[in-house]
Amino acid sequence: MALLGPIIKTALQLHESITNTEDHVQAQRKVLKYLLDTASKTSFGLYHDFRVILENDDIEHAFAKAVPFYDYHTMNEHWWKQMKQGKPDITWPGLPKFLARSSGTTGKKSKTIPVSDEMITAIKAAGTSQVSTLTNFNLKADVFEKEVLALGSSTDLITENGFMIGEISGISASQIPEFLDSYYRPGKEISSIDNWDERVQRIAEEAKNWDIGMLSGIPSWLELMLKKVMNYHKVESIHDIWPNLSVYTSGGVAFAPYRSSFEMLFTKPVQIVDTYLASEGFIACQQRPDTNAMQLITDGGIYFEFVPFKPEYVEQDGRISKDAPVLSIADVAVNVDYALIISTVSGAWRYLIGDTIQFTDVDRAEIKITGRTKFFLNVVGSQLSVLKMETAITELQEQFNTTIKEFTVSAVKIDGDFHHVWYLGTETETTEQELAKALDKSLQQANKNYKVARSKALKGVKVYKVQPETFAAWSDYNKKKGGQVKMEKVMKEEKFKDWVAFVNSL
Repeated sequence: MALLGPIIKTALQLHESITNTEDHVQAQRKVLKYLLDTASKTSFGLYHDFRVILENDDIEHAFAKAVPFYDYHTMNEHWWKQMKQGKPDITWPGLPKFLARSSGTTGKKSKTIPVSDEMITAIKAAGTSQVSTLTNFNLKADVFEKEVLALGSSTDLITENGFMIGEISGISASQIPEFLDSYYRPGKEISSIDNWDERVQRIAEEAKNWDIGMLSGIPSWLELMLKKVMNYHKVESIHDIWPNLSVYTSGGVAFAPYRSSFEMLFTKPVQIVDTYLASEGFIACQQRPDTNAMQLITDGGIYFEFVPFKPEYVEQDGRISKDAPVLSIADVAVNVDYALIISTVSGAWRYLIGDTIQFTDVDRAEIKITGRTKFFLNVVGSQLSVLKMETAITELQEQFNTTIKEFTVSAVKIDGDFHHVWYLGTETETTEQELAKALDKSLQQANKNYKVARSKALKGVKVYKVQPETFAAWSDYNKKKGGQVKMEKVMKEEKFKDWVAFVNSL
């Protein structure tokens, strides 16, 4: 009988009861005060009179009034560039050791975002809290003494101008304490392999030697890794290799479109837990089993603001207009799309992270990601969010009993009229015409703006089937494979032409 598991589970339950945040409004006010006070003597804090803001009775409003919105370009050009040249105390005290390379979606130029010691501490605390909340799920005690496999980016960070640079998952993994090494897989040696295919090959070779209870990683890449392990050992289920696998913490993208294909790999129940770790910080994680929404980490070194995501407030390139209304967590409502704005202990200030969210439960500060500010498909007023697209794709999978692991779509002019052109990664025998008709019907039923657009400027829907592996090949073609790389769900016209040419060349 395992004795360590129950002890660990009890300790985690105690940690969860002690650290659980109940008043998210007060937690956020405390974080904002800490951010302003700590950074008050930095160049950014002096320029924006943080000390004056702190003297205001309504510091949330005073902060929003004094500091403009920043996207990566403006933050980097006006402030972070000085820090990257070695100048301390620019937007946060001192100089950060790390820069997180944000590869984002495929084909985009990488950004580098400062990661302070305080942010590393906040990410570790959020990770511990996430593990603690697993005690809220119906998991056997011995799961908590099994090994954890995290499929992230390489931990072999590069050094440049005095900074250590890598993707945030690689930076986080490189900072795992030594006492946790015995639980962490694939281990520092394999994790340091930069080439994704080589790293996965080594994981497959070593898999039989591990007793994995929990998995973590982006669904698309994790699924490829699991299949590699299964093929290498010639088994039909990943549970033939790891019989105690019970938990998968997903992240980066919505899990729903991948659920059916993942379930084909399992022969035992696996609890799916959603997380939201970005290059800018650990933003949210699922706290309880009766919802797939995630709770904002309101006490973890990030102050959140919310801008209603409406055409009059958001430019086509994703920027927020200066006169857009801004809400704190005290004023938000459920089922409203908001552009997420963050200020952090790494010196990001009123920073447009690029994601849109909805609250599902305001009191619990629970959210779901609805898309990207740049990736709403709204060329002809259809106002399609990625969430609505993913929901329609999930319905398609159920209707035709198939799997559609990835997709991308663009608004394309054909003979003078706009069409939505979809590429679906699927092996279904259903015809492209049937898929297009069903997809169009689903979106019209779910979205009144889309239905209106279909009766006017949006003249048609076209669907093309491609092999699911095409999307990973596209990432490889763009020299961005594995780790945190996510497929662009919505492509602009020029990028879409490149995509179509790539598909036609296969």
